[in-house]
Amino acid sequence: MKILIVEDNQRLAGYIKKALEQKSYSVDCVYDGESGERRAEFGEYDAVILDVMLPKKDGVSVCRDLRERDVNLPIIMLTAKGELDDKIDGLDSGADDYLVKPFELNELLARIRALLRRPKEKKAEILIAKDIVIDNAKHNITKKGETLSLTLKEYAVLEYLIRNKNQVLTRDQILEHCWDFAFDSFSNIVDVYIKQLRKKLSSNNEKYIKTIRGVGYQFQG
Repeated sequence: MKILIVEDNQRLAGYIKKALEQKSYSVDCVYDGESGERRAEFGEYDAVILDVMLPKKDGVSVCRDLRERDVNLPIIMLTAKGELDDKIDGLDSGADDYLVKPFELNELLARIRALLRRPKEKKAEILIAKDIVIDNAKHNITKKGETLSLTLKEYAVLEYLIRNKNQVLTRDQILEHCWDFAFDSFSNIVDVYIKQLRKKLSSNNEKYIKTIRGVGYQFQG
């Protein structure tokens, strides 16, 4: 497995590189956003560890631009920021996971392993619930024939709910499926995304997504 580290703190990058190489990963390091973006797009890596605060181009912009060009390799974002809004910005840019500095190296390694276990591609299929249609091949969701403008994480949450329609999903299940280890069980990140989805579905009531108090959520299909 080949990993790219994009981190301007060369000491930290070297520390991560050494630890990964001890686990038999092949590792390259670059120290600014523009170089990292070029390497990620053309370097044939299996995953990217991407810092948010970078010279030349910040990590959120790098991640967003890579996703717009259909570069779908796993990305873990690193940042010294710990506020919920900053995490949401990183994940909405297309990052698969998010780790706040300072972090334990074993946790970073666990997250990398989790991302690398994911299937490379989704099986093309159509999911239908009420008036909502998900076309996984086109990565597109429509409601009554109109395309919904969703972020990558909103898409992931709604797809998971619809795939398990009429089943009650706990917050922990949604966290584990859509974010791996990015947030703990006491985070309200799931509630934030459900609120955003309800707004985009033009339904602030529970017509589509029902709250199961003390448990989680259910898409009513």
